[in-house]
Amino acid sequence: MQKTTPTQLFGLLIFVFGLLLIPDLSFAQGAYLPYDRDYYHKVDRYEILQGRNNPFFNSGYKPYRRDILAKFLDSLAKNPEVIRSKADRFNLDYMSQDNWEFSEQETPESKKPFLKSLYRRPGDFAHHESEEFGIHLSPVIYMSGGTETDNVRNPARLARGLVLRGSVDKKVGFYTYLTTSEVFFPSWVKSYAENNGAVPGEGFWKEYDGDGYSYFSALGHVSFQVTKHIEIQAGHDRNFAGEGYRSFQISDFSNPYMFVKFNTKVWKFQLTNLWTQMTADVFYNRGRPTDGRYPQKYFAYNRLGFNVGKNLNLGFFSSIMTDKINFNYFNPIIFLRWVEQQQGTPDKVMLGLDAKWIFTPGMELYGQFALDEFVFSEFFEIDGEGSKRNKYGAQLGYKYINVFGLNNLDFQAEWNQARPYTFQEKVDYQSYSNWNTPLTHPRGANFREFVGIVRYQPLPRLDLNLTGFYQYFGTDENTETNWGGDVLKNRLEGSPTGLFGNFIGQGVENKVVQANLTASYMLKHNFFVDASHTYRRRTAQDLDAPSASHYLQLAFRWNFVRPDFNY
Repeated sequence: MQKTTPTQLFGLLIFVFGLLLIPDLSFAQGAYLPYDRDYYHKVDRYEILQGRNNPFFNSGYKPYRRDILAKFLDSLAKNPEVIRSKADRFNLDYMSQDNWEFSEQETPESKKPFLKSLYRRPGDFAHHESEEFGIHLSPVIYMSGGTETDNVRNPARLARGLVLRGSVDKKVGFYTYLTTSEVFFPSWVKSYAENNGAVPGEGFWKEYDGDGYSYFSALGHVSFQVTKHIEIQAGHDRNFAGEGYRSFQISDFSNPYMFVKFNTKVWKFQLTNLWTQMTADVFYNRGRPTDGRYPQKYFAYNRLGFNVGKNLNLGFFSSIMTDKINFNYFNPIIFLRWVEQQQGTPDKVMLGLDAKWIFTPGMELYGQFALDEFVFSEFFEIDGEGSKRNKYGAQLGYKYINVFGLNNLDFQAEWNQARPYTFQEKVDYQSYSNWNTPLTHPRGANFREFVGIVRYQPLPRLDLNLTGFYQYFGTDENTETNWGGDVLKNRLEGSPTGLFGNFIGQGVENKVVQANLTASYMLKHNFFVDASHTYRRRTAQDLDAPSASHYLQLAFRWNFVRPDFNY
């Protein structure tokens, strides 16, 4: 008799969920909107301008569902105090048109459809919408070219594909995104990919023209509204938790992964349960990923978010990474740390919280705290300074919308830090990572960072974005040493320090200053022209002199999320 593998059991569980839940579907349902920082900022800024938490969704967990977003946009149309400039009206019309099948606002059809049947709507190459079935199809294109100081190969990218979304009986939402790409990265991105053996955000790659990368991207999901308050989503994509530019819970930096997610929203509470199958390791030949059955690992994540009054939202999360399926972790309510202890397993557990406070219309404070390991006396340095057992990531941020009363000028400041050895684990395949890249912050651990972002929309179709950051972090001299920054390493091996005396920046000291200025102009619906300039300067102990570069780029994108290289 053939033995059932953990992956087969995981798939069987998903199948059983589907059989049990599909017959009970009775509520309207839309697909999820891909996580795009520029797009989602436009959504979040109007919540902050209102001065209170919106009642439609919890912004602490992304992405959002299209039908729920449309309800929020419809509510904004009735609030002239928030939608008060030409750019605001354009944003509202643009996002409503982007989700027109769920919007109650007037979303006009195209004045001159192509061949009378194509582009009848500005955002859809082709579509069909009825009570029984809805489908929306559009092309995906990204072309960019640029030049970088001292880079023998000019950075460039060509991506093409399609995106498909829709619903069946307005009860089952679906989404598919397919692209193929050839890329020559800027120098620091190429170095990151070479060091990790993975393209950030994409994972598997093939060599292209000597020093380039070629890869295929496939994202998709199906979502069901089970009851008025409970929804389930199964897919292959990324997730993001928190209000910041970075996240210490789960972010969109790593390769997409297979997941099942429950969302339960009742009154002021939203419970999110996420169960995933991730890639634990990759086989390489001459530094390139090869075909084969890669080792897998499994990740469970629970977050309870709730509104305290009208202005404050709190979220509490627990997560666990394991190298084998444990059905005890599928309980959507129980505390994962308790389960792990009762089982006597060495699985990696993280606990923490996040919060946002819209303390006045237009201003928000937010933050996160993720705890990996904790000893009370050592944490407060009563018994020992710089303990290796005190591992955590912390974030504090501030958002100011319409700075000094100037419409559509927004500012964001964020501080992040993670102590050495955070997210590492002593058991193979249990680090907080996926496909050889961190699951949270791109830097991993053993760092401090300050991020500043200025966004300005002087014209309805023109967006300016200035993002800068400063990073201070420690790296390893070689593959044998472990100063606590590389989340892929075993925390018990290669450490030059003892239990105490561990500090952020230990190892090879690095400092990076980077600033990126981007101007994006929307020529047609979701068709943008981007011009950008990036300055990057890195100072390290193992460099004779600081390494600095300028990177200029021009790009055209159509239904493509603007990539950034801010790491």
